[in-house]
Amino acid sequence: MSEKLVYDGLQRCPYLEGRVARMPLYRQLRRLSLAQADARFANAERRVGSCLYRTACPTCRACEGIRLPVADFRPSRSQRRVLKRWGDRGRIEVGPVTFTQEKLELFNRHKQQRGLVADEDGEMSALGYASWLVQSCVLTVEMRYYFDDALVGVGVVDLGMESASSVYFYFDPDRSELSPGVFSALEEIELCRRSGRRYLYLGLYVEGCRHLSYKANYKPHERLVDGDWRLTS
Repeated sequence: MSEKLVYDGLQRCPYLEGRVARMPLYRQLRRLSLAQADARFANAERRVGSCLYRTACPTCRACEGIRLPVADFRPSRSQRRVLKRWGDRGRIEVGPVTFTQEKLELFNRHKQQRGLVADEDGEMSALGYASWLVQSCVLTVEMRYYFDDALVGVGVVDLGMESASSVYFYFDPDRSELSPGVFSALEEIELCRRSGRRYLYLGLYVEGCRHLSYKANYKPHERLVDGDWRLTS
């Protein structure tokens, strides 16, 4: 047995108000190979620590996996402006995922000031951070974003042989004028291009959820609809 079901209940949908979600969560009992990671990404599976899940909601199909064919991607005019904004003052470090108090504080400030904290959520703890982002069942890297040598963002990315999957990105809400989220997506695309990977998976797209619908701004992209990846220009 390579995985174990640890949760399969109904819950309030985190993306659309009034909907019921089902997201079976499977703990991976051994580390996935790069090829196995590619297959799970292509199935629109997401990672939380050493577990993988995929939406399987009883009455809703609003969630669609979304991925970018790296070779075909061309940044828009506004995305090119973001790249220019960072210019020579931006710096990216790529390495293993680690925990520091500085990252935890940045993570919590991002969640609180960006309105991403649900009523039942408290501040993320050191243990929670490590359990979600540092522990992994696949090859995972961390991309640290600096502007004028100040840490302004951190992205966690899972890697397969031919693809990468963006897990989570958080940033300093006081530097939102830099559009760190856009810049991080463009740099993840560039990471895939440099390493010869074909796809960057952006997670889930939900048209009615403003926290997820922005992903459609990266074109061309493909969405997983009824089991098939369909190109959307």
